[in-house]
Amino acid sequence: MCHIDDGDHIVNGSTMEVIQTYPFLKSFLAGSVSGTCSTLLFQPLDLIKTRLQNASKNGANRHGIYPLVVQVLKNEKMIGLWRGTLPSIMRCVPGVGMYFSSLHWLQTNYGSEDPSPVESICFGVLARSFAGATLLPVTVLKTRYESGVYAYNSLSEALCKIYRLEGRKGLFSGLVPTLLRDAPFSGIYLMFYTQTKKMVPSSVRENVLNVPINFGCGVVAGILASAITQPADVIKTKMQLYPQKYNTAPVAVTLVFKDNGLRGFFIGMVPRVVRRTLMAAMAWTVYEQVIRYAGLK
Repeated sequence: MCHIDDGDHIVNGSTMEVIQTYPFLKSFLAGSVSGTCSTLLFQPLDLIKTRLQNASKNGANRHGIYPLVVQVLKNEKMIGLWRGTLPSIMRCVPGVGMYFSSLHWLQTNYGSEDPSPVESICFGVLARSFAGATLLPVTVLKTRYESGVYAYNSLSEALCKIYRLEGRKGLFSGLVPTLLRDAPFSGIYLMFYTQTKKMVPSSVRENVLNVPINFGCGVVAGILASAITQPADVIKTKMQLYPQKYNTAPVAVTLVFKDNGLRGFFIGMVPRVVRRTLMAAMAWTVYEQVIRYAGLK
């Protein structure tokens, strides 16, 4: 028993040494923890948003959020609201971890003590672009699972079928609007988040109120960033669900405008704003607390 404990102690000690040696690993782990919590909680909002944006292809969903929720509960039961959770976790958990670790690396090596709005935007854009492009195939899977349009039985089957029928282009469909959505969102969010936190006195930020303050700043930043990037999210969804029809971003923009006018670019905005705002606020709150207790901050 003692021998096993010693071995465990050595392994745990080695792991902690690695984490202490490479602080960006702490950021990755902290981001992954926050991503898991927020993804599980807010997955239903993402599913509702995706199906609302697919309304032009499914007339039953055109009447709003409440009828759509009722329809999902009736046809797919409560668990139907969490359809697509696995690909969401596969995307969000490493994605948030990659984002925070990349952001930490950029801020540590190139950032200043008092980041300007432009600096915050640039770092947010770079960190999110890297994570978004790397995990785009999983984003395609997530969107298709949530839509209810594709009857995939498993993730492996979905990947194989997309690759067989659409090639690598299918796995990376919607790359441009995804980056135009995620990169500006992260840049704008980080700018609003850091600038809002600066407005709070340091004496208040450092006491027991730091958790609600971080969350409140995240909510403000999330609402503004989500609203600004909503049109790109609509285009991304269309291109990933129907790549043959919406084969390029300009074509998708034209067709969305033709079908629904300017309103079409803001379909699904309410559930997306709520989800992205709460998800980002929770992610940053959990992240800030984890790195605080892990000794990274």
